[in-house]
Amino acid sequence: MNTVTLRANMAESESLETITEHERILQEIESTDTACLGPTLRSVYDDQPNAHKRFMEKLDARIRNHDREIEKMCNFHHQGFVDAITELLKVRADAEKLMGQVSDTNRRLQDAGREVTAQTEEVIRCRVQQRNMATTVEKLQLCIPVLEMYSKLKEQLESKRYYSALKTMEQLENIYIPRVSQYRFCQIMAETLPKLREEIKEISMSDLKDFLESIRKHSDKIGETAMRQAQQHRTFNSAVQKQVTLSCAKPLYGLNGRTPLHHNGLSTDTAEEEEIDEEVLTAQDLVDFSPVYRCLHIYTVLGDRETFENYYRKQRKKQARLVLQPQSNMHETVEGYRKYFNQIVGFFVVEDHILHATQGLVTRAFTDELWNMALSKIIAVLRTHSSYCNDPDLVLELKNLIVIFADTLQGYGFPVNRLFDLLFEVRDQYNETLLKKWALVFRDIFEQDNYSPIPVDTEEEYKAVVSRFPFHDAEIEKQQFPKKLPMSQSVPQIYSQVKEFIYASLKFSESLHRSSTEIDDMLRKSTNLLLTRTLSSCLQNLIKKPHIGLTELVQIIINTTHLEHACKYLEDFITNITNVSPETVHTTRLYGLSTFKDARHAAEGEIYTKLNQKIDEFIQLADYEWGMAESDGRASGYLMDLINFLRSTFQVFTHLPGKVAQTACMSACKHLATSLMQMLLDTELKQISMGAIQQFNLDVIQCELFASSEPVPGFQGDTLQLAFIDLRQLLDLFMVWDWSTYLADYGQPTSKYLRVNPSTALALLEKMKDTSKKNNIFSQFRKNDRDRQKLIETVVKQLRSLVNGMSQHS
Repeated sequence: MNTVTLRANMAESESLETITEHERILQEIESTDTACLGPTLRSVYDDQPNAHKRFMEKLDARIRNHDREIEKMCNFHHQGFVDAITELLKVRADAEKLMGQVSDTNRRLQDAGREVTAQTEEVIRCRVQQRNMATTVEKLQLCIPVLEMYSKLKEQLESKRYYSALKTMEQLENIYIPRVSQYRFCQIMAETLPKLREEIKEISMSDLKDFLESIRKHSDKIGETAMRQAQQHRTFNSAVQKQVTLSCAKPLYGLNGRTPLHHNGLSTDTAEEEEIDEEVLTAQDLVDFSPVYRCLHIYTVLGDRETFENYYRKQRKKQARLVLQPQSNMHETVEGYRKYFNQIVGFFVVEDHILHATQGLVTRAFTDELWNMALSKIIAVLRTHSSYCNDPDLVLELKNLIVIFADTLQGYGFPVNRLFDLLFEVRDQYNETLLKKWALVFRDIFEQDNYSPIPVDTEEEYKAVVSRFPFHDAEIEKQQFPKKLPMSQSVPQIYSQVKEFIYASLKFSESLHRSSTEIDDMLRKSTNLLLTRTLSSCLQNLIKKPHIGLTELVQIIINTTHLEHACKYLEDFITNITNVSPETVHTTRLYGLSTFKDARHAAEGEIYTKLNQKIDEFIQLADYEWGMAESDGRASGYLMDLINFLRSTFQVFTHLPGKVAQTACMSACKHLATSLMQMLLDTELKQISMGAIQQFNLDVIQCELFASSEPVPGFQGDTLQLAFIDLRQLLDLFMVWDWSTYLADYGQPTSKYLRVNPSTALALLEKMKDTSKKNNIFSQFRKNDRDRQKLIETVVKQLRSLVNGMSQHS
């Protein structure tokens, strides 16, 4: 029972739920678009089995419900509908009448509008033509500027205004052509522009090559102009400095300028100052740089500037190497050096102008690199070619060119210190050429000198000599004219030439930017070289010449004495030029004193040598008859001639210092005594007779008389006679035959024959012994003088024992 009830309750519950679901579905169907009913209807079949049947029943019930509602509504509005139909039927007749009126009106309207339509179509056609014309004009207005620009481009190319042409191309490509790029002529134009650019590049590069060739040819003229302007500027500064110097009452010598030379009272500075007023020309006045600027701008616009810069620098480096190559004969003339310097200056003036006129085409680093390379080459070239110069004037002109060359490039900012260092080497070369030149001058002076005192007949002649040479002698000044000065003509000439050498050396020191002290030092050193090397060598060679006799040597000694005294005046001369006090620390002194002393000593030695040679010549004339029985009773003729020669010679020595004359006299006497002794002891002389000894004794007596006659004053007592003491004692020993005394007193300080050497006595005694054996000198005395013969033999034995004892002792 309960189960049945439960099932009944459950069935009832399910039935309520189904009904509620069906209501919902129906409401959804009523409110939803028919296109979306699929899912709704599908839910009916997804529910409980047979649910669709109940739904259909429900749906039918709902349809019947709606039908009833429709029927009710129609019944409610039916009368109104009927009334409306009736009214509509009444209106139909009016409508047909209206339709006829409308049709008639439309017909008349169509007839009236047909003409308007034709006119309207004509207007439309004209409007289209007008619009097309406006469009054409508009497009032409866009194309005409392009064509005008292209025409302008052609004109610029024809007139070679390539930079402007590139700008025009750029405007065409970026502005004008893009506006009308759809037209074929613009496409052709756009394709032509790159070719034109390449053509412009080639043309501009060709112009650059022509420019490079042009400046290579014009470098000489550019450099000449720049160096002339630098020289004018330096001359002007020198003139200003001299004006200041003159106003300050200083010497007329400027360290940075030359001492003005006056001719006929006019200064050479006048013409130089007038040159300064000339128009100043620049590199730009001489060379057209527009090809460089144009080519640089063209390559910059084309975006290929780096290629242009590299090409330009490479070509300029090649040109620099060509410019730095000198001609093989450049050292022969100053014009060769000038042309070489002009080309180099012209090259670097152009580079300096390019450096400042363009931005980055060349850099300071590039020009410095070029200059350092060039400077090394220039120094090497000048060092080589200057070594070939033997003319001091050419070397001096080369120095002036180097100074102007350095000043010119220094004005353009190039360092030139190494060039001034080179000038010190050139200065040494200049000094060498000066020394060679002055060696010839000195040689000519010595060859033309007569080596006799200078005769002066009038006061004017005396003053003329004194003006050239600082000579002062109170005694000579008191003498009446005519009179003679002690030195020969070469002395004032040598002194004047030394001063000329100092002037010549000073010329090189100008414009070297050196202090007065340095210039003073250079002058003194070069003058020392002149005195100690050149003049000293000339004097030494002069003294050694065969044709220079004793008289000339005496005069040379006198000359060197006066030149030695004049050295202090040369010191003062240099001091006056450089205005540097000789008391300044490290000031170089002149070595002329030692030069002339050495020359004088050499001359003195040559006097001694020539005297001895002359004595030897007289000795060679000796013709003794060594076997003569007795002497002639008078001295030999050769010896008397020799003594007369010595007397006359020593009279010439009166102008020499006393010591020199005394030394010469003593040397001559000693040499004469030695020669006579050697004549007696000559190994080729085998026999000497007593008569020959007696004749020889007469000659020695004459020598002693000559020595005692005081041929040269100043000897004390018998000092000069002592030169013959060895001969005198030897001859006395043989003449007196005092062997007992000799042998008894031998070795004693008080010995009468102290200067007689046993070996000398033995050699001479053996010559006499041989004579006594072979000749009959003692034949009549053989019976009476046997003791004497034995004595000779005994003496010989004793002398031999003495000689042997001396050799063993030694």
